[in-house]
Amino acid sequence: MNPTSGTPDVSRRLLLQAAVGTPVALAATASLGATPAEAAGGAPADATVPRFAIAVLPDTQYLIDEGGSDPEPVREALRHVVRTRQDAGIVFLAHLGDVTEHGTEAELRTADHVFDAIHGKLPYSVLGGNHDVSGTDDERGDTPYLRTFGPRRFARMSTYGGSSPDGYNSFHVFSGGGRRWLLLALDWRVSDTTMRWAHGVLGRHPELPAILTTHDLVWGEEDGGARLSGHGQRLWDGLIRGNDQIFLALGGHYWPTGRTTLTNDHGNPVHLHLTNYQDRYYGGAGMIRLYSFDLARGMLDVTTYSPWLLGKDARGRTPLEAETVELTDERERFSVEIDFEQRFASFAPVVPPPSRPARDVLVKGTVAYWRFDTSGLPSAGSDGGPVAPGTVARDLTGNGNDLTAERLHASPADVLTWSAEHHHDQPAHASLRFDGGKSPDRGAVLRAAPNAPINSMTFESGYTIETFLKLPEPFEGDHAWMGILSWEGRAGDAGKTSGWSDDEPTCSLNLSGERFLQFVVYPTDVDADPTSWSHAVPVGRWMHVAVVNDGRHTVLYVDGSRIARNAAERSRGITTLGKPFAIGGTQFAERYGQGFYGWIGDTRIVARALRPNQFLTAR
Repeated sequence: MNPTSGTPDVSRRLLLQAAVGTPVALAATASLGATPAEAAGGAPADATVPRFAIAVLPDTQYLIDEGGSDPEPVREALRHVVRTRQDAGIVFLAHLGDVTEHGTEAELRTADHVFDAIHGKLPYSVLGGNHDVSGTDDERGDTPYLRTFGPRRFARMSTYGGSSPDGYNSFHVFSGGGRRWLLLALDWRVSDTTMRWAHGVLGRHPELPAILTTHDLVWGEEDGGARLSGHGQRLWDGLIRGNDQIFLALGGHYWPTGRTTLTNDHGNPVHLHLTNYQDRYYGGAGMIRLYSFDLARGMLDVTTYSPWLLGKDARGRTPLEAETVELTDERERFSVEIDFEQRFASFAPVVPPPSRPARDVLVKGTVAYWRFDTSGLPSAGSDGGPVAPGTVARDLTGNGNDLTAERLHASPADVLTWSAEHHHDQPAHASLRFDGGKSPDRGAVLRAAPNAPINSMTFESGYTIETFLKLPEPFEGDHAWMGILSWEGRAGDAGKTSGWSDDEPTCSLNLSGERFLQFVVYPTDVDADPTSWSHAVPVGRWMHVAVVNDGRHTVLYVDGSRIARNAAERSRGITTLGKPFAIGGTQFAERYGQGFYGWIGDTRIVARALRPNQFLTAR
């Protein structure tokens, strides 16, 4: 803790510069509906994590040509996708047509055998290109392609939703990032009947974001841009622009590659990409394009590489192999920023979970729980209304740890107000807005009564302290070392003299000038101050913070992720002096300086170590 009137803690500031966050893998796993045969092909990606990928395989025609070619690069690409499905988060593969060069029985038999590398192991789609089929549109009747890649092939696939009456078009529903997605695989020349069918598919799945795949969509320009082809214009006018669900459309057929973004009738962007490598060395060398969705970052990251060439010894690659193994120019390796929640709001708005009553979160060992809706703050008023001094926030455990609001330094009424803002997963749909600051010091705190049990508890067997926070955006002014919560009193009065200053409190959660969370505690068993640091936390976004001690060590979590800079020192219990616990500030030399600046939501203290799946964010 840094004093309100003194020099900064240099040693701790140096520690801050090295702090980084380390994510924790989510414990929960979800099946993609894989059959036993699919599971045998490698573990499926976890469909609940916010990152997943779709592998895209375009025009393989020069490699599956009975006149003389080599299907091994295609086979290896499919094997690779199956092998890496878990590590890369791959949940689906989409082929963009022109599987073969002539669409003959012999070529389709080869394609059939090649696709054995993926069939039953990972969901996929295939659509007809102009080299696979003939005729003016998809009402062409029977072909070797249809007998190979028609509805019968996909019938037992977990993602398969159905096909158009002609059999040349299909749709698939797969899971990724904790939600379901729809993919339309359309023939290279769709009929009016298929257009009506596609509208019907979207209409029956109105809440699903949709990806459209077809063979002929856009043609590429030399500068990396793209323009709608004739067939692409037909799809745009008759299907894409009016259906807000379609946010991404992928095609092959032409080269060089390119991309463009068009605005649909709902005012939203639709990304249209051309992917085709048949003009490159070895007929494209089985090149795949990996579309990695990152819902946490709001990004779609694209990479392009040849698994077949990647598998060759790098020392033995020829010059052409070396330059083709991975494509890294801006056409082939790029990111597209997509605010998925906002983009899908018109047809799949995020429904906030309902508030939860206090009884649902009073887990075993809960010693105090405060929330700022009317159940915990009976006098809560309208959004933005002031919280008067003397207002009581009830401890909903019934243990007598009620907190009373107090303004610091004759601060004005707006220094503490009631707010309807809250974290998405917070039990109560309310918070308190603190408007603390320094120069001059101002703020507000909620303090426990002098005789509250929480003041003297030492938590020898462990503890979990949780709260929800949000920092304002813009984050204006100097708020370095402001306190979030603490126990009052001097560490020196507790006989703790090994820390930065005898005047700092025995336990506090603070925010540094670099917006790093700092949890510092003086344990009961040793004269030490083990300190945990987070990364630089964001502004303008709610976060959940948890401090967990198992009686031996302390671990700080932000949004369920364990941070890296947790103190290695042993730490048992919290040294307390019987002085009040407080939310909204940290004392130094038994005086409050600045108060907290931002929002604080539900806060809970449990006298044991909780796992992340037991935090207040769990449902």
